[in-house]
Amino acid sequence: MSDGSLVHEITPAETYQIDSDEYDSEAGIDDLGDEEYDRLVEEAETGFTEDEVAQMTAKLKERGLITFLRDYLKPDEQGEVASLRKLLLGFGIVPPAPLRHPSTPNLYLLSFTKLALSRILRRRERLSHLSTISQALDLFRTARNIIVLSGAGISTSCGIPDFRSANGLYAQLQQEGKYELDDPQQMFDIHYFREHPEVFYSFAKQIYPSNFTPSPCHRWIKLLEDRGVLLRNYTQNIDTLESLAGVTKVLQCHGSFATASCLRCKTRAPGPTIEPYIMSSQIPYCGSCRQKRDAEMEAKKAYKAERRKARGKGKGKAKGWGSGSESEDEEEEDEWGGGEPGIIKPDITFFGQALDSEFDECLFKDREEVDLLVIIGTSLKVAPVSEVLTHIPHSVPQIFINLTPVAHVHPDICLLGDADSIVTWLSHELGWKIPPPAAVAHSPNAEAKPPAEEDDARKIHGVKVHPEEVVWLSGVGELSHMHLLSTKAEEQAKEKQPVELEVTGQEGINSDIEGEDEMAMEGTPSEDKEHDAEGDVSLEDQRPSKRSRMEEEQT
Repeated sequence: MSDGSLVHEITPAETYQIDSDEYDSEAGIDDLGDEEYDRLVEEAETGFTEDEVAQMTAKLKERGLITFLRDYLKPDEQGEVASLRKLLLGFGIVPPAPLRHPSTPNLYLLSFTKLALSRILRRRERLSHLSTISQALDLFRTARNIIVLSGAGISTSCGIPDFRSANGLYAQLQQEGKYELDDPQQMFDIHYFREHPEVFYSFAKQIYPSNFTPSPCHRWIKLLEDRGVLLRNYTQNIDTLESLAGVTKVLQCHGSFATASCLRCKTRAPGPTIEPYIMSSQIPYCGSCRQKRDAEMEAKKAYKAERRKARGKGKGKAKGWGSGSESEDEEEEDEWGGGEPGIIKPDITFFGQALDSEFDECLFKDREEVDLLVIIGTSLKVAPVSEVLTHIPHSVPQIFINLTPVAHVHPDICLLGDADSIVTWLSHELGWKIPPPAAVAHSPNAEAKPPAEEDDARKIHGVKVHPEEVVWLSGVGELSHMHLLSTKAEEQAKEKQPVELEVTGQEGINSDIEGEDEMAMEGTPSEDKEHDAEGDVSLEDQRPSKRSRMEEEQT
């Protein structure tokens, strides 16, 4: 296979569902001798110029990984294909030792190149011309193709617990100590589920969507769709409340309870089929697979009985299953005889499973049309959905709506506070009307709960946040894009008292910020100091030009 054929092998799934954390940035540095190091620096300095690298970086961030690599690897008029080694060294990235020889073909370097370029894509810089609340409103007024990336934060007000907060499912499971888990995330690990499905089914009813009403955030997304400006809602949630709110342009990235499948035979059935099992915390098994397995077991028992009978008559061993001793015959056989068990699992994407190909296909298409990205109710901890931000053209404005800021992304405008209150305020200022909650047919197997009060002044965190009572505390200088939702009553109560927020490590108002020493401000929301802990394997030297760029890749 020639390197030219690579251009046809680069697919969305090969780029959007990679995790650059898989790459050990320290691997290969220690074995890089001075002589080899100097050769690599010299090779890099005779490759691309600084301007060429800058142009390639800009194209990568705007056109995306797939288009960039396809264009770069497209054969020229003479049929020659550009070198991935040259590209990597131009960006100041050294391949690991097994891929470092100059004769290494593009085909072998492709996977590593995708990982390395993915890290460059993560380094999005804020659009400096955007920062204010009024500019956020203008973006909503003018946008025609909005992508909404939503997470658990838009469902917590419905009564559905999130996963990572202090009171989330992971914390609850850890506190109960009922199951011996190395990590509470194991309850969503496909390998653990195969062996211990009872853990998942012990809490599944807490997140099952049959007994919840869509929040103002869900209905706000429906409002965007009704206005014809929603390009797509990428949701990490599995509760299907977006669909219940009437949103049709929704992609449930991590699957949902809408359908369920047998691990063994892959037969798919409607989600309500296993609802009684979920509500009673029981494990649903596939009837067809169970019958087949029971028939196999009965046949084996009959065969073994016949063989023992034949031994007793001195007629020797029967031929067929196995040839072991009688003691071996009596060993207890695995319930499912190896392979996948016949357990029915909701079609939720667990850790260890790839996302559906629809995710890759939609993102590849939508990135060409989107003109505004709104991230709401998510700490962006889980790949590959968290990578959506990096695969959208970096010139597309990003608005982040969440209870707390996050450290590892750099959106253009951050609106911090209760998400329901924020979208209600935005709609009020824009003259839009969020649809009222529709009647929800509750499951007969679920405990009946009265619907929560749903109006613009619903009670959140102990205070009523009516749009006319909202006050924004805005940052200054480098924090001018950060805006914290407050109320007139709160501000009047502390009118003459400066507001000082300090965050140390994981403490303070932002549990998502990691490793920061200390931040303080007055009357403004908190943001971490910008940092980039990606650190590719790079060339370090004190000399300028290419060496300087390679040093930057290490920081």
